[in-house]
Amino acid sequence: METEKETEVWYAMRATYRREPDAMRLLEKEKLGCFIPMQYKISMKKGKKVRVLVPVVHNLLFVHARPADVKRVKSKVTYLQYITDTRSGQKIIIPDSEMQRFIAVAGTYNDHLMYFQPDELNLSKGTKVRIIGGDFEGQEGIFLKVKGARDRRVVIAIQGVIAVAMATIHPDLIEVVDS
Repeated sequence: METEKETEVWYAMRATYRREPDAMRLLEKEKLGCFIPMQYKISMKKGKKVRVLVPVVHNLLFVHARPADVKRVKSKVTYLQYITDTRSGQKIIIPDSEMQRFIAVAGTYNDHLMYFQPDELNLSKGTKVRIIGGDFEGQEGIFLKVKGARDRRVVIAIQGVIAVAMATIHPDLIEVVDS
């Protein structure tokens, strides 16, 4: 069968009208991998403050599957759409290593993480680094100044989709990586 030869890849996708939870349930039912960057927000419920886990960017999700499986699921639901590169018009496919790094950080739901749209950061101004201790040991990213933070942060970016800046990391735990 044709699909058996295909390898699973990470797609950046949209679930329109804030239906990413519906999309995630559907993808899990179909046994396809899925990741939605989430964070805790304080909101009011019946006059009380409650801590709720919500998507960082509404409509954004990442799907890990073979192209034929994504096509099959997409044909069932109209609200699931590929995110395409604005310059080339190609579907955005994220390398496994990049996605694993992003999930390792974003999947912690750490309150000190900061998220950015791709055009909000100039990654070329930063330095490529590796973290050599602490919770994020082994992760690589770009060390640069981000708006809204007093000090420089290590940023992990999904090219053209989203970037996450980690909490402040002590300089002793960071080493520069040769590009």
